[in-house]
Amino acid sequence: MRKADIIIIGAGISGAVLAQQYAEIGKKVLVIEKRNHIAGNCYDYMDGNGILVSKYGAHLFHTNDEQVWDYVNRHSKWYHWEHKVLAKVDESLLPIPVNITTVNTIFGLTISSEIEMKKWLDQNRETYLNPANGKEAALNKVGAVRYEKMFRHYTKKQWDKYPEELDASVLDRIPVRMNYDVRYFSDTYQALPVGGYTQLFEAILGHPNIEVQLETDFFDIKDEITGYEKLFYTGPIDRFFEFKHSLEDKLEYRSINFVSETVDTEYFQENSVVNYPGNEVDFTRIIEYKHFGNQKSERTTVVKEYTTGEGDPYYPVPNAKNQQIYEKYKVDADALIDVYFVGRLANYKYFNMDQAFKNALDLFGILESSPEPAFKKAV
Repeated sequence: MRKADIIIIGAGISGAVLAQQYAEIGKKVLVIEKRNHIAGNCYDYMDGNGILVSKYGAHLFHTNDEQVWDYVNRHSKWYHWEHKVLAKVDESLLPIPVNITTVNTIFGLTISSEIEMKKWLDQNRETYLNPANGKEAALNKVGAVRYEKMFRHYTKKQWDKYPEELDASVLDRIPVRMNYDVRYFSDTYQALPVGGYTQLFEAILGHPNIEVQLETDFFDIKDEITGYEKLFYTGPIDRFFEFKHSLEDKLEYRSINFVSETVDTEYFQENSVVNYPGNEVDFTRIIEYKHFGNQKSERTTVVKEYTTGEGDPYYPVPNAKNQQIYEKYKVDADALIDVYFVGRLANYKYFNMDQAFKNALDLFGILESSPEPAFKKAV
């Protein structure tokens, strides 16, 4: 293998940002990627219907962080996109986040102001000052009826666990609006890259000091990798340590099975994303990519998402049991010299896209701010 100053395992957000940052200070960087493409789970491409689709599910960029927004704009043009999600509840399509329209439709009410909405919510939710699990977090947010209709079974399909089996942080993320706002996010910056995410990553990794080696499994060649200054690993942390702490209880990950279909019609559904929170179907949502960027095509592409415990790991399963196992691996990670664990899988932690960009930028800043930075490797 070619010698490099910096070795990076994985060409997703974390790996690409670190590669670009080190290349710009004159380091020779080698990025090793198991898949046959860059961009990690953000990878998108033009399908047979002439529609830009994402191979691993829709990715919606949103942030309040000026540094992250400035960084991504260095590498791509962006267009404003305020994401909206509908949920099929009974026979109605209701907006998520829960807002006045959601409540009025489910309960047959005529709430019309933020004051009325707040009063109704306070009377109908179950108060938990410190929710112990996902169920308590959801009941604290939306109350029992909306919890049952919109979140309980959806959570089971998504995680293969009911909310009470998950950390409170999972359902504490549920946004609730006291008005008619149907935007899924409320961040200052909400946008999608012109031309898609793959071209964004091509720009980030386009520095002449960066070499990307695709279709290469790090674990097949790790004994050949020597002489580097630093190595950054973005894969599952337990795989790096050969599952040494998982002989009885393994870290759990969720994967997604994407089933794509061409429909011979202009549009299949009225929105880009429609969630199916009930038990009447076993998929979690349908994405119609044609809506993003108002793409034009005679036919349309829809993708049903089925979450599963098999396949490539996409995100960790946060609960106390998994956290205890992860902490053992973190001790091993912290003991290594010049090897750093970064990103969602390596840190066994859910990151939004902007958080992944920020985490990588911060890590670079910490490591290169002084000759001997005091830094815990798995952060």
